[in-house]
Amino acid sequence: MCLKIKGFLRQLFDTSVAASNPSLMLASYLPVPPTGKTIVVGAGKAAASMARAVEDAWQAPLSGLVVTRYGHSLDCRHIEVVEAAHPVPDATGRDAAQRILALLEELGPDDLALCLVSGGSSALLSLPAKGLSLEDKQRLNSKLLKSGASIAEMNCVRKHLSSIKGGRLATTAFPAKVLTLVISDVPGDDLAVIGSGPTVADPTTLADARAVLKKYDIDAAPAVLKALENPLFETPKPGDKRLRGTDVHLIATPQIALEAAAEVARKAGFNTLILGDSIEGEACQVAKVMASIAIQVIRYGQPAERPCVLLSGGETTVTVRGNGRGGRNAEFLLALAVALDGEPGISAIACDTDGIDGSEDNAGCVIGPDTLSRALARGLDPEKFLARNDAYTFFSALDDLVMSGPTLTNVNDFRAIVVK
Repeated sequence: MCLKIKGFLRQLFDTSVAASNPSLMLASYLPVPPTGKTIVVGAGKAAASMARAVEDAWQAPLSGLVVTRYGHSLDCRHIEVVEAAHPVPDATGRDAAQRILALLEELGPDDLALCLVSGGSSALLSLPAKGLSLEDKQRLNSKLLKSGASIAEMNCVRKHLSSIKGGRLATTAFPAKVLTLVISDVPGDDLAVIGSGPTVADPTTLADARAVLKKYDIDAAPAVLKALENPLFETPKPGDKRLRGTDVHLIATPQIALEAAAEVARKAGFNTLILGDSIEGEACQVAKVMASIAIQVIRYGQPAERPCVLLSGGETTVTVRGNGRGGRNAEFLLALAVALDGEPGISAIACDTDGIDGSEDNAGCVIGPDTLSRALARGLDPEKFLARNDAYTFFSALDDLVMSGPTLTNVNDFRAIVVK
């Protein structure tokens, strides 16, 4: 693969990540300090960087606790940072969630709860509802992750089995004022889905959660099924008086990241199209569509003339059928390479902006026109790797993994296809 194009693809990804850095925009959303105390709480892969940005800008006393993924921590002066497991929750995250609720229970009408929410919150801020065990939620979460369910569907189920998600964090802080600052990692930037909406009303129902399990034929534990039939487990709904003192601001989104990358591409002389910031679907199927668009550019100059860059964001899914390694971005790119079948002039990158593709150590991967030929020369059959969901191993053998390390932000997946 051409090193110049490989470097350009990486530049586009790095630009999208930099545009989502909490230190760039968070301070402008902070309110005047309250007459009472300020407690900062939150969770997500960007929680530590958001907490530090708050400390750097806040001009009054504060304290608090945020939870982030293992390896994503930063030192803060006044806000405690706890690391916990993602994407399957662990006891550390559960205990931190319990401590967060205890902090908010002490607040009064003159106090402020400043909540920091970013992608990963659903797993990191996991506090099972009464009657459920952590093990129940761990097993269910693992099944949901392998089922092909969308993030909105997974979070619908999670909210109805939680003591902290689906608006319950905010109701715990009532009557204090609640301000939530959010970095979006979900298609459509739905506040009720990001981090399972811990401080916003939940429009979904117990029936919706049961429907998700039925749709994906998920065999849940008896305690889970019982909970989803119990009206006491219903989430706070729009109009709940305990949510009237809440305010929510999106401070970084996938669209912002894509626009930053698009500007870099335009300055480099490329026609640039943003195909969408909220593309969902099976990674392999999305890849086939993207391949068709790229080939249309080469054959007919549509929807843009060459040279061009096709940008997109969102969150694809993978229905796991094999026992290989790899996240949704690696799966997308392997399927894209197969669909392109060595078409000259097309290269691409797909990465998770948090720096971790699924549960692996790579952010994503890159492909070029020579990806399949180089693989076949090494005895690698791309179709077989795809069939067993083993894209990580495939791209590792080609030295085409993108290794960024934790970026301490998260605005979902970033994809760029260069057509020359």
